Amino acid sequence: MEATKKLGVRKKLLKLVWLPVAYLGLSIGLILIIQLILTYINLQPNVGFLSHKQNYINIPVWKTSFYVHVFSSSLCLLAGLTQFSSTILKYLPKTHKWIGRIYVYNILMINFPTGMILAFYANGLWPTKLAFVILDLLWFWFTLKSILDIKSGNIQGHKNNIMRSFALTFSAITLRIWNEVLSATTNIDPLSMYQINSWLGFLPNLIIVELYIRLSLASQRIKKQELKDDC
Repeated sequence: MEATKKLGVRKKLLKLVWLPVAYLGLSIGLILIIQLILTYINLQPNVGFLSHKQNYINIPVWKTSFYVHVFSSSLCLLAGLTQFSSTILKYLPKTHKWIGRIYVYNILMINFPTGMILAFYANGLWPTKLAFVILDLLWFWFTLKSILDIKSGNIQGHKNNIMRSFALTFSAITLRIWNEVLSATTNIDPLSMYQINSWLGFLPNLIIVELYIRLSLASQRIKKQELKDDC
């Protein structure tokens, strides 16, 4: 019983920290995404991030992938406002289901292939390219696994994998936050900054989510064991 209480307290504390930070970050991210869309909506070739990609701007597959990725990935972030709400899941299950479908197929059919193309053309040499390739592969796998889990009736597995998937979706925001923090607090050269940032953008997100999942699973196992012992 004591072990269950300790795990429960840890889980609640993590949830109290993680959810407000996640929603605050998501709100900031949505503002950034709106600014991003406004920047690129006129399809000008030398604005924002594109000013650093002039060597690739005339490559049709890269240019198409960039714009598709920028405009469609915003829908994935928006899904975070609803898909982790227990209230919507309870009272508007169809809304949860349809937004979930948009999120999943957006990643699997649109953002995974375009993200992989952008990863191979990423600045920062092989460390950066490797980071974005791994990010994209994990993003695809956790999202796909969440579908397979819900179809097989594994609700817990679905929840765990969709959290992992969104942690990677959220990297679009944390990458920019880390960039601002490192730029303001260090004198790292731009190349090294981009290499470091490409990994910081998603690894801490996964670690936090994985910690939350592990605590939840451990708490469930202890509760089951205590019920057996009581019987």
